[in-house]
Amino acid sequence: MPAHAAYAPRMLISRQQLIHLDQDAQDDVVHTLAQRAEEGDAAAQQVLRDIVIHYGDVSQATYVRTLNRAYAFKEETLTEPLLAALSDTDYGCQAWSAMACGQLGVHAATPLLVPLLGDADHHVRESVCTALGELRAREATGALAALLLDDPLEHVRAAAARALSAIGTDDAVEALFAAFHARRYPVVGYLVGALARCGPRTHHRLVEATAHDDAGIRYWAARTLGATGDDQFEPLLSRVVADDHATTPTGARVSTGAKKGLRTMHRIQAQALDQVPVPEDD
Repeated sequence: MPAHAAYAPRMLISRQQLIHLDQDAQDDVVHTLAQRAEEGDAAAQQVLRDIVIHYGDVSQATYVRTLNRAYAFKEETLTEPLLAALSDTDYGCQAWSAMACGQLGVHAATPLLVPLLGDADHHVRESVCTALGELRAREATGALAALLLDDPLEHVRAAAARALSAIGTDDAVEALFAAFHARRYPVVGYLVGALARCGPRTHHRLVEATAHDDAGIRYWAARTLGATGDDQFEPLLSRVVADDHATTPTGARVSTGAKKGLRTMHRIQAQALDQVPVPEDD
């Protein structure tokens, strides 16, 4: 009989009982506790809080599965244990602790999060970027800007771009444009959404970029203008489709970027009108 067979699906057990079960049993119990916590069961919520507070007593897997449902039992009492886990390099759950700090609005974590942008583990760097964006951590702008320019992995750069867009200050927008014009990487699709989400203050600069000497910048400017969803740019993008057939370093034509921008614009507009969306381009 498996170690967890004695526990009925709806039975509540304590953290002390949980730690004596095997990993499969712990997974089942955390799942059940999370379901009950989402239904408003205060006792289940407290058991899940106890797991976070006494994180060193459970496996990394159990801690991670618990944090993945933290929205169901969040409380200010979790701040200190989350900060402790974030600093605990031996336990090694910085990525998930960072994620929880962002989701739960633990602003006190920011001074601990910023140095982790230099962590050797790309999962940690990505999670920290996401958390800093959720916390709107203005003091992290410089470090995120450096990561956006220098990180060797696209998904980490993408997370840094999203974070800067979420922070949304003038400095953050400048950091996004600096990466846009640096052209260190031939494919920068992650900057499209980030700059588009920054709103009208970016529009005139993106329009100017459609006339830049660099075909790659013109390509991505057209993609980004489309991603704003603003139909005032439809005539401009249509002209680019008709007239600009220059080739970017990746072999794509600027006119193709404008076509994709128009498709994205139409998709956003259709969704706004609750119509059937246009399929999204790759």
